[in-house]
Amino acid sequence: MQFWRSRRASPRLAASLCLACVVLFVGSALAGCGSGSGSAASKVQTCGTSRTAANVPIEVEVYRGTVRCSVALNVEKNYAKAIVQGRVPGNGGGAPVAISGWTCQGYPTPKVLKTGDASKCAKKGTEILAVLKTSS
Repeated sequence: MQFWRSRRASPRLAASLCLACVVLFVGSALAGCGSGSGSAASKVQTCGTSRTAANVPIEVEVYRGTVRCSVALNVEKNYAKAIVQGRVPGNGGGAPVAISGWTCQGYPTPKVLKTGDASKCAKKGTEILAVLKTSS
C-alpha cells in the first residue's frame, strides 16, 4: 500500500508560492528598519486592504511620512502587478523595483513570518508597508 505519493507542483502554483515568498520577504525587511522608536509606530496610517501578487490579503499602511491612501494603495497594487508580470528581478521578484518613483521590495520569508510585514515601498523618507492581514 502506498500512503504517500509525491506530486509535482504546477508551474502556476510554483510561481504563486514564489511570489508569496517575495512579498513576505519585502514585508519582513520593513519591520527590521522601522523598529527604532515607538513614536513612528503611533503615527501609522492604515489605508485599506489589497492583495499581493500571490493573491494574499494585506493591509496597506503608511508607516513613515505622509502620502495619500489612494497613492499608497495604487503603489502596492502596481508593485503586485509588476511581480505577476515578471518585471521584478531576483528569485520570485525579490530584488528592488521602481514603481511610480517608489522603490519597492519584499522581505525574506523568516521576517515575514515573524513580523507579518510582507513588503515595503519607499520614497524620500516615506514608507508604505504591506502587512499580512490576520483574521480577528
